[in-house]
Amino acid sequence: MNRNKGMVLVIIGAVFWGIGGTVAQKLFQHYGVDVNWLVTTRLLIAGVLLLAVQFVGKERSQILGVWKNRRTAIHLIIFGLVGMLGVQYTYMASIKHGNAAVATLLQYLAPVMIIIYLIFRKQSVLARKDLYTVSLALIGCFLLLTNGSISQFSVPSLAIIWGVLSGVALAFYTLYAIPLLKHFDSLVIVGWAMIIGGFALSFIHPPWQINLNSFTIEGYFYLVFVIIFGTMIAFWFYIESLQSLAPKESSLLGSIEPLAAVLTTVFWLKVPFGVFQWIGALCILIMIVYLALNKDKNSAEQALSNS
Repeated sequence: MNRNKGMVLVIIGAVFWGIGGTVAQKLFQHYGVDVNWLVTTRLLIAGVLLLAVQFVGKERSQILGVWKNRRTAIHLIIFGLVGMLGVQYTYMASIKHGNAAVATLLQYLAPVMIIIYLIFRKQSVLARKDLYTVSLALIGCFLLLTNGSISQFSVPSLAIIWGVLSGVALAFYTLYAIPLLKHFDSLVIVGWAMIIGGFALSFIHPPWQINLNSFTIEGYFYLVFVIIFGTMIAFWFYIESLQSLAPKESSLLGSIEPLAAVLTTVFWLKVPFGVFQWIGALCILIMIVYLALNKDKNSAEQALSNS
């Protein structure tokens, strides 16, 4: 029963993540919402809610305990500013200049970047599965971004740049969080990281500075969905699934996120997708599933924990 519950939670969380990106695209394109404002607001609100969940249901002492050690506190601040804020901002900027499907798929190149980083750091060896992974990622990206035509990109260059940066930021986020997660609950680390990132971006665009006159009831619904369902609940459900599922199973089921982003972008927002782009998206999805099914001792977590 617990395993079934875990599977349901991770699937719902992944779907919310994927749809959340598409809904954010709707806010950018149809309601003129500023990227800085949306990232600031969703980080602050979601971060507070995650810490509230920790306060009610788990070890509430960790909420302040994470700040008692100077080294840990500095680590957390860097994670919040570079990792959390970096991932959230670059991902949303890629959606703003392109679409949620391409942004999500480019962000999921992070595992390939981690593999390459660990090989260069000599914390992992080049295995056959790494060659398969990198090949699928490169072929998928080429087809996704060009639709099979070398002469021109079918995706705006700014969307590509922000999307690749999002993958880099996610790779950093994944690697840098590991030492913190060994000592504190993930809700505490991610909750504080969101608040730190949101607070920092508030100096560029305060959350209270927005004109909501053009918002309809539908617009408010989209905004609530992105903040609550696409951020806070999506992460919470994924974390809860780890209580009854192996990380490999959660990662595999989590690959539904880019699929949800692609399908909702194409069929709800009517964004055109060429045949070769579908093939490219399929290559990246196969890469994600392949990685999830073939995690071993050379994975990023294992490599770092042994270093």
